[in-house]
Amino acid sequence: MRPLIRPLIYLVLLAFTFSVKAGDLSQDEALRLREAGRILPLENVLAIIAARHPGSRLLEVELEEEDDIYIYEVELITSQGTVRELEIAAASGDVLKDEEED
Repeated sequence: MRPLIRPLIYLVLLAFTFSVKAGDLSQDEALRLREAGRILPLENVLAIIAARHPGSRLLEVELEEEDDIYIYEVELITSQGTVRELEIAAASGDVLKDEEED
């Protein structure tokens, strides 16, 4: 019975680690929300970003849920070499945050 204790502790710690980032949504959940019309397609969000920051390159995109609001969190590098973080309301495309990353 003792040999099972250590692996069980690791599994519990691993499960806790994944639950800390529970605000991030899976690809399956994002697809379900898009098909239901609850969030904009990523292509629309990328068009908003391109209009706001022409020539920028995408570094990372995450779909998160914060207080029952879906938000695309985007990190990009501008044509001037500045890294920016944006938060875009996934349902409307409204830019909630656009600031230079430290």
